[in-house]
Amino acid sequence: MTGTSSFQDRIVLITGAGGGIGREAALQFARAGASLALSDRDPGLLEETRRQVAGLGGRVSARLVDVTDGEAVRELVAATVAEFGRLDVAFNNAGIEEEDTPLASGDEALFDRIMAVNVKGVWLCLKHQLAVMTAQGHGSIVNTASVAGLVGAPRRAAYAASKHAVVGLTRSAAAETGRKGVRVNAVCPGPIRTAMLERAMERMSERAGKPAMDPGVFAPMGRVGEAAEVAAAVLWLASDAAAYVTGHALTVDGGLTVI
Repeated sequence: MTGTSSFQDRIVLITGAGGGIGREAALQFARAGASLALSDRDPGLLEETRRQVAGLGGRVSARLVDVTDGEAVRELVAATVAEFGRLDVAFNNAGIEEEDTPLASGDEALFDRIMAVNVKGVWLCLKHQLAVMTAQGHGSIVNTASVAGLVGAPRRAAYAASKHAVVGLTRSAAAETGRKGVRVNAVCPGPIRTAMLERAMERMSERAGKPAMDPGVFAPMGRVGEAAEVAAAVLWLASDAAAYVTGHALTVDGGLTVI
């Protein structure tokens, strides 16, 4: 493969595949020829992604998985290898963002939940994926972080901390596996038009008692990004076109973090 246009005969595992960036990445990988192992915790959303991928003629499996459950993650990776024979690419996209409160009045249970999904979930995925990829001598992993993993995020301290941790896990894993044929990178989206952003804006509107300002106005490009734009970055990081890229946190944010 000389570019991002072909993942023919590649085996790609995606967590958080039920919607948004995860679904768009699944569709783009499928169009590029990959076979897909999809997972999510929402059965309806997962089945819709599976149906859309199958409609493109791609080979696809789908499995309900809670990424905070170590045994479930181990079984997901093992089942992928058992069905497809190996694991070439993993996109660890499962994550949550349910916070809109100052740190001083934060909820401890919500903090634990955010850390469990966003940090432990990525750690568990990396743990089991890297065991397979280092043994086979090749592989590429992309983790979903956030611009909140690079800068501060008022009223979202736990979320920002969790995404900083994803960047740290990414760089540490890359440092461990660079000589073993495995690359590990992260994508850091800014405001992207997804259900997660809609929910965040609804929380802000309820708090302010008026419609929330479009977050795209704060980016130099003056607009919110699209899931397809983040997915395209994921495919590039996963592809042989990025063969000398590892441990990198790639921003897809319309320039938000340059100001």
